[in-house]
Amino acid sequence: MLFYVNSLMTLSISPEEIRKQTISTQAKSPVSEEEMRQAVRTLLLGMGEDPDREGLRDTPKRVVKALKFLTSGYQQSLDELLNGAVFHENANEMVLVRDIDLFSSCEHHILPILGRAHVAYIPNGKVIGLSKIARICEMYARRLQVQERLTAQIADAIQGLLKPQGVAVVIEATHMCMVMRGVQKPGSWTVTSSMQGLFADDAKTRQEFMDLIRHRPSFH
Repeated sequence: MLFYVNSLMTLSISPEEIRKQTISTQAKSPVSEEEMRQAVRTLLLGMGEDPDREGLRDTPKRVVKALKFLTSGYQQSLDELLNGAVFHENANEMVLVRDIDLFSSCEHHILPILGRAHVAYIPNGKVIGLSKIARICEMYARRLQVQERLTAQIADAIQGLLKPQGVAVVIEATHMCMVMRGVQKPGSWTVTSSMQGLFADDAKTRQEFMDLIRHRPSFH
């Protein structure tokens, strides 16, 4: 089962607003770690469990630590992530990093979203370190997300940082909120895309990108 969401239009959120958003999220949490642990303990009690039994005694601490890691993208900004890895280069052909593993969390149920991202851009005098593309994906994935927004945030970030001739992002993911609960449909995948610049305006460029991400790599 496949669900496909396509966005050829740039979102109204500007790259400058994205930067402000990533920096503003670094503010200190208004809730202490101990309060978070107590909240987990309350949830365990609500499930009918005994949070003082041996197997659950340290669970609140473990859950809080895991949640902080899984949402660590809130504590990152694009500026610190890039660390100056934008370079002037006379290149004008497509740059594609594909099959970037993604692990995110659904904001509706805080259950895993597992998938991969394909990110391409056409330089316009500047290029970015390839690993930084994967790190940008990871930063936005490590937040409470919906796949549509995650896709657009990655595309808008690349667009804002490089001002390239075009950006294309496709994410393919399975949502545990559809697999483990609710409709319970294992094997279903959701595909979302964001196309900007030449990828939105030129059908041949867009098709080249789609053909490249369709090809299975031979080195796995």
